[in-house]
Amino acid sequence: MSNVPGSIDPARLQEVLDGPWAEVRDAHRSKLDARFLPVYGETGDQARERITRLLAELPTEQGMPSAYPSEYGGRSDVGASIVASEMLAQVDLSLMVKAGVQWGLFGGAVVALGTRRHHDAYLRDIASGALLGCFAMTETGHGSDVQQLRTTCTYDPATQTFDLHTPHEAARKDYIGNAARDGRMAVVFAQLVTNGERHGVHAWLVPIRDEQGNPLPGVTIGDAGPKGGLLGVDNGRLSFDHVRVPRDMLLDRYAQVAEDGTYSSLIENDSRRFFTMLGTLVRGRVSVGGAASAATKVALTIAVRYGDIRRQFGTPGDDREVLLNDYLAHQRKLLPALATTYALHFAQTELIAAVSDVQGGDGPVDEHRQRELESRAAGLKAAQTWHATRTIQMCREACGGAGYLSENRLPGLKADTDVFTTFEGDNTVLLQLVAKGLLTGYRDEFGSLDGWGRASFVAEQVREMMLERTAARGLIERLVGSVPGRDEEVAVTDRGWQLKLFEDREKHLLDGAVRRLRGGASAKKDHPFDIFNDVQDHVLAVAAAHVDRVTLEAFVAGIDATADPAVRALLSRVCDLYALTVIEAERGWFLEHARLTPARSKAITAVVNGLLKELRPHMRTLVDGFGIPDPWLHSAILREEPARQEAMAAHDGTES
Repeated sequence: MSNVPGSIDPARLQEVLDGPWAEVRDAHRSKLDARFLPVYGETGDQARERITRLLAELPTEQGMPSAYPSEYGGRSDVGASIVASEMLAQVDLSLMVKAGVQWGLFGGAVVALGTRRHHDAYLRDIASGALLGCFAMTETGHGSDVQQLRTTCTYDPATQTFDLHTPHEAARKDYIGNAARDGRMAVVFAQLVTNGERHGVHAWLVPIRDEQGNPLPGVTIGDAGPKGGLLGVDNGRLSFDHVRVPRDMLLDRYAQVAEDGTYSSLIENDSRRFFTMLGTLVRGRVSVGGAASAATKVALTIAVRYGDIRRQFGTPGDDREVLLNDYLAHQRKLLPALATTYALHFAQTELIAAVSDVQGGDGPVDEHRQRELESRAAGLKAAQTWHATRTIQMCREACGGAGYLSENRLPGLKADTDVFTTFEGDNTVLLQLVAKGLLTGYRDEFGSLDGWGRASFVAEQVREMMLERTAARGLIERLVGSVPGRDEEVAVTDRGWQLKLFEDREKHLLDGAVRRLRGGASAKKDHPFDIFNDVQDHVLAVAAAHVDRVTLEAFVAGIDATADPAVRALLSRVCDLYALTVIEAERGWFLEHARLTPARSKAITAVVNGLLKELRPHMRTLVDGFGIPDPWLHSAILREEPARQEAMAAHDGTES
């Protein structure tokens, strides 16, 4: 256990956190000035106009279009694009979402699902912002269950066009960003029908407005109405009344329709083809999780810095009141949240590297690695967005009444990130996706569950998938393997013990879920829905434990890669705090399953409190390490509170 030096230059910590795409982060820090910050009190129409105008002024060379091929205005750098979205999230979340719809969802779908002719015709204008578009997948009646979309697109060989149709109100495209005001084209997802046969959900590039901004014939465009946040994003609704779409507007990378209506695809299975198509769009999910973490960093920076200047209540014999950050209760709020934010940062960095590695090349994508990537992206997005919701609210409370004022940024962060828990995938559904991957070994189909009765199959698949790690596998195994047999002999700050406990919890929960599924398969073999539904709470717990474990492992790998000894020592203590607060929060499970004794459980709380005291002098360093420029915080209390405190101190001196 390393001792943390008395002071550490935040710039050294920032260098570690900025990681491989530091130049992208620095480019945004230098180019995004006060013009790009939120305007408090503006109307929805004013926000939409402002955000659309600013969209054209965003950096593109190192911005979100970076993921596009260089010949179309990008640099074939998926990681740079994701990092750019994180930086925009620290400035204005409406701007980040608007840009994400334009360059991530809309343009990203054209890149991933289209072919050379689509790229040549549209991608340069998408990258430059000359062609604004939207991503029309979600329907009023179907959000998470995309395979069951009701919009149809039926091919007519006589005209060599598709007939795009919304059969009823529940099939309208809903909550679609860029649709209500600005989008001229949309990537529309619908059920493909040709020669009387359905082939599942596919995507088309569909014009929805003319050059004057009027809806095209057969296209009905509506406004989604007032929202709880993201005022600058023009969410709308789209319906199609037998709109004719040329055959070549099918985004046909994975499936083609010939002039005579013959359907062909190298991926014969409809479900496998569908999930392959969706898998190429995983970047949006990774970006949303990263943006949630970016907003969380802003909130924590405001709350920590305010706690370092705001004083309340005095102590006997002391003329000055006590700083908020000196109270244990305040430290209990802020520091564990800060530790979790650091852990998720390293997990996100590892995930971005995996996205770049898996999807960044021109060759075929490894299907196994792609499924693993999708699962990890789903789990981390859920963890990051739920953490953002909890932490931003906590930061609001930590700043008292001032935290409720719009001028102090926190209410806007809270409102704008609230929807992140359900868009780009509802978090509960995403955790089920994680659990499905763990339980089936990433099989192509969930199927009828008849395989749960074969214990050997389950054990082999589950254990092989569980222990896969993307970074520092040898390091993790070495640390876990070095733990002595008796827990009581090991300090709770021993990294191997922490890793082993996280791994053991995941394994035990997974084994239990498998046993319950096997039992259900034998007792209810004709009711596959009931088999899974009866253990849904259990498999969600498996998924959450898995995310905790991979997050801790990513943090450990990040520390191991840190060369600066002082920064490494500080990060190690923050990692201790993360691991032990997770264990403390789950102590009920650990006690029930004899992984902790009552005495050791109490010892963990004592160690956590000791870590809080040790890390108290470094709170400001830890938030400054995020590298958020002061103007981006855009919070009046950080400017006004120091003057207020000085005035009170001067007044108290006069009174005495």
